[in-house]
Amino acid sequence: MTTEVVPLLEGRELLQLYAAPTGATPALRGVDVTVTGGRISAIIGPSGSGKSTLLAVLALRERPTGGELRHRGVLVSGLSRRRLHHLRRREIGWVAQRPTHSLFPQLTAREQIEQTARLRGVRCDVDAALAEVDLTARATARPSVLSGGEQQRLAVAAAAVGAPALLIADEPTAELDDESAALVLRLFRARAGQGSAVVLATHDVRAVTAADTVLRLRHGVLSGTHDTGQDRTATIDGLGRLQLPEEAIPLFPGGRVVVTVTGGHVELHRPRDRA
Repeated sequence: MTTEVVPLLEGRELLQLYAAPTGATPALRGVDVTVTGGRISAIIGPSGSGKSTLLAVLALRERPTGGELRHRGVLVSGLSRRRLHHLRRREIGWVAQRPTHSLFPQLTAREQIEQTARLRGVRCDVDAALAEVDLTARATARPSVLSGGEQQRLAVAAAAVGAPALLIADEPTAELDDESAALVLRLFRARAGQGSAVVLATHDVRAVTAADTVLRLRHGVLSGTHDTGQDRTATIDGLGRLQLPEEAIPLFPGGRVVVTVTGGHVELHRPRDRA
């Protein structure tokens, strides 16, 4: 007898609209995404593609305008604000793109870890948490006197306290040197090994290389997903439109493709190749 594994998060046809002077502007356009524990997922794409918006929705910081988002099988839209607040505090570690937005300005590095553990209701070896990101010597320093890289590492360490079910970080290695980035990525891998689902939005090839799954966003649309080291998986939306991986698009100049269906196989050809 096998037990079905329920994804931590499952989004279907996620839509997110923001008000603009010219009318509602879509940041997400029908995104399907599944997040499971024990894996690192990297969301990539050009600036403005919707990466940060998708992170905010997955972290339950924003309710999607449309579509369905389920947390452990429960529809998020049916949860009260109090329940959402409880889930964010207990189960989700969040690292903002600007690390100071993830830290308490009045607390020392040691107190940041202690406070997060207290809010999350877990026990934590504070010394080990600081050592994991090489901040032992800065334990009594407040964010204002830490370098940008130190702030980033502290924000990641605090978010990772207690191996939360979901650990989400927006560009966590963008401003880090190779040594610091390696520390942060090693921490993410350790938390995934403890069962956390780790989701990163990134432009950094170091973070992409460390991921188990890569999701590509373009103009608010999920253009493809793939497990690292394996074949790419393209997305077909509800209207039957195929989102090719970004690197495949130049193979079809003019945006036209000939589709041949033979038995159970589908082939894509450039128009001139079938002339």
